[in-house]
Amino acid sequence: MAIVELRKDKPSKFGKRPEERTAAELINYGIVIIDKPSGPTSHQVSAYVKSMLHIEKAGHSGTLDPKVTGVLPVAVGRGTRIVSALLPAGKEYITLMHLHKEVPLGELLKAFSKFTGKIKQLPPVKSAVKRQVRERTVYELDLITMEGQDVLFRAKVEAGTYIRKLCHDLGKEIGSGAHMAELRRTRAGPFGESDLHTLQDLADAYHYHKEGSDEQLKKVILPVESAVVHLKKIWVLDSTVNALCHGATLKVPGIAKIDDDISFNEFIAIMTLKEELIGLGNAKMSGQDIKKYSSGIAAKLEHVFMTPDVYPRMT
Repeated sequence: MAIVELRKDKPSKFGKRPEERTAAELINYGIVIIDKPSGPTSHQVSAYVKSMLHIEKAGHSGTLDPKVTGVLPVAVGRGTRIVSALLPAGKEYITLMHLHKEVPLGELLKAFSKFTGKIKQLPPVKSAVKRQVRERTVYELDLITMEGQDVLFRAKVEAGTYIRKLCHDLGKEIGSGAHMAELRRTRAGPFGESDLHTLQDLADAYHYHKEGSDEQLKKVILPVESAVVHLKKIWVLDSTVNALCHGATLKVPGIAKIDDDISFNEFIAIMTLKEELIGLGNAKMSGQDIKKYSSGIAAKLEHVFMTPDVYPRMT
């Protein structure tokens, strides 16, 4: 992947780099990566965040069961729709699986190999989706340790993969039976354990913010742009920004630079030259075609995040 510049643009005075936003701006347009504790639901954690920050909206990405811990991105304020960029992103888990009887290590590893790649899953009875067989990709299953009937392993999977069901199916394949004993999510899209903050961290940071010190809060709440680092991007000329904020489609002449390996209909992020997120949408031309042609619709935005008139209409 390479970033290819198509048209030069003179820097303007409009807009603001994400890292220059104030704490108050982040509270109303940011994302915090919560280390979800065991006990509350993901919805309750989002509600705690909303209450702590005294804001009207907060939304999480990728529901975790009450007893499951780990990475839970919670978007705040008008940034809540950014979770749409994270929902389809890959996930990573550390899983403790309990076998119902001891099995040889070789049999376990053989089952791990069989369940790596494309698998078919029937979601559990208690799930938020329709119960029908779905195909999902398991990217990696790595054994960490095995002690008797307890197996600790790391799973890197496509979004929508049920780890509880994966453990059940692994046990069935081995012939021993198995169930998930504990689960921790260690990565969701671009966010990992190094990005985590507890609810107490957030409460403390907000307290210091109200006392006049913003340093801690600016570490805890990230710009929404951090949630799209895994997506391919198109950067547009300043003169194009406001039209997109008003719902226009993105045409080739308005593009400054691109990730050149964008595929047709790929979900992408549309950015300003100051690295601000304008919106998310689908590419209507491949990167190679955008480079080749001087006209045509390059992308259609599904979600617009930037408010109109941050960049005024330019001629």
